[in-house]
Amino acid sequence: MSSVRMGSDKVVIRSYDRERDRERFEKLERNCEFKTDVLGDPLCRIRNSPTYEMLVAELGNELVGVVCGSIKVVRAGGSPEGRAKVGYILGLRVSSLHRRRGIGSSLVFRMEQWFVANHVDYVYMATEKDNEASVKLFTDKLGFIKFRTPTILVNPVGNRMIHISSGVEIKKLDIEQAEVLYRKVMSLTEFFPQDIDSILANKLSLGTFIAYPLGETWEGILDGGPSTPKSWAMLSVWNSAAVFKLKVGRAHQACVLMSKASRWLDRLLPLLRIPVLPNIFSWFGFYFMYGLHAHGPEADPLMRSLCHHVHNMATKCKDCKLIVTEVGSQDAIGPCIPHWKMLSYSEDLWCIKALNNNKGAASYDWTKAPPPQTLFVDPREV
Repeated sequence: MSSVRMGSDKVVIRSYDRERDRERFEKLERNCEFKTDVLGDPLCRIRNSPTYEMLVAELGNELVGVVCGSIKVVRAGGSPEGRAKVGYILGLRVSSLHRRRGIGSSLVFRMEQWFVANHVDYVYMATEKDNEASVKLFTDKLGFIKFRTPTILVNPVGNRMIHISSGVEIKKLDIEQAEVLYRKVMSLTEFFPQDIDSILANKLSLGTFIAYPLGETWEGILDGGPSTPKSWAMLSVWNSAAVFKLKVGRAHQACVLMSKASRWLDRLLPLLRIPVLPNIFSWFGFYFMYGLHAHGPEADPLMRSLCHHVHNMATKCKDCKLIVTEVGSQDAIGPCIPHWKMLSYSEDLWCIKALNNNKGAASYDWTKAPPPQTLFVDPREV
């Protein structure tokens, strides 16, 4: 526990306590004026991480700020030895009535102390490029640097199944097969997690799927044998809809009307297959696609077939209204992933800071590394 003074008042920073803080946390969330509201356990976005912490800032009987953090070991650099222990900061909130008083920076500083005590090499966070207040806080005051600019791709879930070419074979891998394949083809990908086996075995992971041309076999991918298909693609699916729900608040009335009209027209004239904007103005969930990888001259249509397969899975989940994924800014796979431009976001920003002098387990200065072509986005932190 620590404290920071605001004039004559003392703000206490301590670990989150569910019994004491749950109701006050929900009140804080309502007062933070975010465009998107979240319904769910305050720890839902970090609970599945190997190590995690949530801190609150308390002023008298009121919670005035929160921040979450998680720790894992990931790939840093392109060599087999390039690993780093990283901390991830997310969910920073400060009550609108108590901003510009140092509460946000105090919460982050205390979280950094927890990271250092757990021997973390780097700490990073994600925000929107145009979130000027957040970018200034982390880069100007807290010593972070702008690091990566991934793209978030979002596709709505329609009411009907999407046809998948009969020339494509899609197979669901078992957990052991998926782990072997990921370690074989993505182990050198930036931010690839050392505990990929835990992610794949988590109850929220709906499976890993591989697509390849009909008539070929896929087993050779695992051992490099003669049965390796010339082209193939793979991805995994995370059920974020089972963890928390979202809704877009304070939307322009025209967006709400367009959403209603598209659904009404789709029911009235289903043969026209009018693009439908789902009702994201009431509580909804989404599926997150992670670990996307493709290989060969026909990889793009195979990846699209996998994305359609995930869409068809989502149509059976009443709460799932969107399919979401995140790719590196230079990832060639991005254009072949179905998405709506109006729902997607190309202005995501990751910032990073070195905490220890050795800058990672392999003495690799990650803060100066150029952006890679591909990037692994951990579904536990979405």
